Amino acid sequence: MKTKKKNWYDYLWVLSTLYMVIGFFNILFAWLGMICFLVPLAISIINGNKIYCNKYCGRGQLFDLLGKQLKLSRKKDIPHFIRSNWFRYGFLIFFLMMFANMLFSTYLVFIGSSGLKQIVSLLWSFKLPWHFAYRGSSLSPWVVQYAFGFYSVMLTSTVLGLITMLLYKPRSWCVYCPMGTMTQGICKIKN
Repeated sequence: MKTKKKNWYDYLWVLSTLYMVIGFFNILFAWLGMICFLVPLAISIINGNKIYCNKYCGRGQLFDLLGKQLKLSRKKDIPHFIRSNWFRYGFLIFFLMMFANMLFSTYLVFIGSSGLKQIVSLLWSFKLPWHFAYRGSSLSPWVVQYAFGFYSVMLTSTVLGLITMLLYKPRSWCVYCPMGTMTQGICKIKN
């Protein structure tokens, strides 16, 4: 049996995993997640396609690895309602509202009306004390607050992806991923 030759981008799942691990120990590394936020948008705006989602998304690769190769997925079809436009766009709106809330918290720290909260929110509801991941720095508190908030977003989306990977097909998260929904919308407008 012939095996497919691996390309450099087939190993981007390592970066996704590394991001979650190092952010666990030092919250300031959460800023690196902006790469996963800005690059797909830039690619879809410039090229008018979703090549990032289809080829370069380390998180999707990680779910493939866990679901297919390690056989952690039930490989069931994702329910129709999750594939529906109202769910996908509704989830995108909800996700953007949570992102705006994160930006607002960062703004409050920036203007000095709120202190640094060393908390990571999982699933936007469960506050996890994350004080061990920040030991102080010369950076402005708003930079650190943004890192806590952004890591919360990345952790929550990873947990949701893992849950849907376990219950359904490995890349089920990709069906309702807010970034995928945004890039698809950009591609539709551009094309």
